[in-house]
Amino acid sequence: MGLSKSLNIIFAGTPEFSAVALQALLDSHHIVKAVYTQPDRPAGRGRKLTASPVKELALKAELPVHQPLTLRNEDEQKILANLEADVMVVVAYGLLLPLPVLNAPRLGCINIHGSLLPRWRGAAPIQRAILAGDEKTGITIMQMDEGLDTGPMLHTVETVIKADDTSETMYEQLAVLGAKAVLETLDQLAEGKANPIAQNNDLATYAHKIKKEEAELNWQWQAEALERAIRAFNPWPICFTHLDEHVLRIWQASVIPDATPANKQPGTLLQVSQQGIDVATGKNILRIQKLQLPGGRVLPVADILNARQLDFVVGKILGQHK
Repeated sequence: MGLSKSLNIIFAGTPEFSAVALQALLDSHHIVKAVYTQPDRPAGRGRKLTASPVKELALKAELPVHQPLTLRNEDEQKILANLEADVMVVVAYGLLLPLPVLNAPRLGCINIHGSLLPRWRGAAPIQRAILAGDEKTGITIMQMDEGLDTGPMLHTVETVIKADDTSETMYEQLAVLGAKAVLETLDQLAEGKANPIAQNNDLATYAHKIKKEEAELNWQWQAEALERAIRAFNPWPICFTHLDEHVLRIWQASVIPDATPANKQPGTLLQVSQQGIDVATGKNILRIQKLQLPGGRVLPVADILNARQLDFVVGKILGQHK
């Protein structure tokens, strides 16, 4: 089968997740006319102004880069309209698109969203899916409207959430799936063969933005929920708890089922061994396997115990701090 017609594209995105899709478009027969991304932001210890991964890739490809603070400005809207694009591809851009922008390209704006819509509309679909214990997630390519992830669906791709998947591993998988799916969708749009399907609003759930304080482990929860939180909040903001005045960041843990100890307060250290640190929870036991001490590296529990950097005394209670 021959290639579909080439489309003139405006690309809008900011993080690495978006850059994967931009690279796929650059490698395709479609033509990227311009790139929109968030303004450079301070990053790192020196708070140096840093370009987004999308901007870095666009500059390498010698593409025009636009970084408006808002698209509500009429002058910015005219600049975008004058690009005369067939379609705008939006991936984790971070700015709201007002109606004049949504209507500017001939075929409108399409979005790569990291969930199976209408489940997990909003800012943090990957983390929320893992937190909720969803067995699958995926990519939805959606025709954008004025609502938040409410537009008709053009293409969906499913994938399984494995028992050891973190947000980081799911991001990597979904970035690749999204890049492939958007190319298929663009070819359908170019040929006039796209089939928009309305979302069922009754099935919609909302993926609220992640807040740092959510990552503090509540030992009253069941071990399964705690283990999911540890995977969902890896690589950011990383789950944490307190041991006396020390903050412990928990990077990996597993559930020991059918093992709730009688008369032990949730958060109690039950056993400390080379295999891990066993902690009582609301139900079952959580075994901490990788953690990070203040100012230290992420290490397996065995290495931390061998270095005797901190005393993990059986009977002590995690999560209590002044």
